[in-house]
Formats: sequence, C-alpha cells, structure tokens
Amino acid sequence: MRPALRPPYSYRDDPEVPSFDDDCILVVMDGDCALCSATARRIARLDRDDMVRICTAQSPLGRGLLGHYQLSPDDPDSWLMLHEGRARGSLDAIVALFPKLHHGFVPLRVLGVLPVGVQDWLYARIARNRYHFGKTDLCALPDPELLRRLIS
Repeated sequence: MRPALRPPYSYRDDPEVPSFDDDCILVVMDGDCALCSATARRIARLDRDDMVRICTAQSPLGRGLLGHYQLSPDDPDSWLMLHEGRARGSLDAIVALFPKLHHGFVPLRVLGVLPVGVQDWLYARIARNRYHFGKTDLCALPDPELLRRLIS
C-alpha cells in the first residue's frame, strides 16, 4: 500500500504527529514482526553514515505518521520511509533505502522499473506472510547500534 500523496513535510502541521527530528531518513515498521526486526538490525549494521532512524508502527510517532499518510499500523502492508519530507511505502521504499546503505543493494533498483501494481503485489505477498518468519519485539534487547536508532 502506498502512502497518500502529500506535500513534503506536511506531517509537521498535523497535530496527530508528534514532533521529531526529520533530518535523518525515518523508517516506520511493525515492531512485532521478526522479519521487520531482522530488517531493522540489518539497517543498523549497514548504516555507516548514521542517516537512518527507525520507529515502530505501534509507537505514538509511528501511529501518527501512518495515519497522516492514510496507512494503518494494523495493516501488514504499512511500511513507511520518510526522506527529505517525502513519504514512500511498499517495495518503493525498500528499493530507495537499501542502495543508499550499501552498494551491494544497487541491483534492487531494477525492481523500481516494475509497474506500481506489480511492486505492490510483490510487497503485499511478503508483508501478509511476515509472521511466518515469527513474532518478536523489535525493542526487546536490541544491540547498541539498533537501540541508538530507535525513536518513538
């Protein structure tokens, strides 16, 4: 599911969105999903330039941002990335984020040429089955690099 199209930084004027430092890339993901937890840990390991912060969909900030972009924190398709005030979701967010973190992910960009409907379908297949990978608490005993990136 794609976030609703809004002007850059529109969340700053939304009273439902707690203020936060938006100088970094912010990723909002399910805090109970083992796949999302593994992804967050991978982001923390790859982010050598300290440019990414992570927020759970269940936190006040995560709920506020997802609501602002007409996404639901209870919908497994809700994965949001904010960069320079612009929101991306679904596979589009993953394809935009990971090549920034490591050159080994640059080939992912080829997925960006797929039609939006195909991208969303692929992402939805993974998202809807994410609990097959298990459930975990993203915030439970995180390593120091991940802990430093978590915001609520």
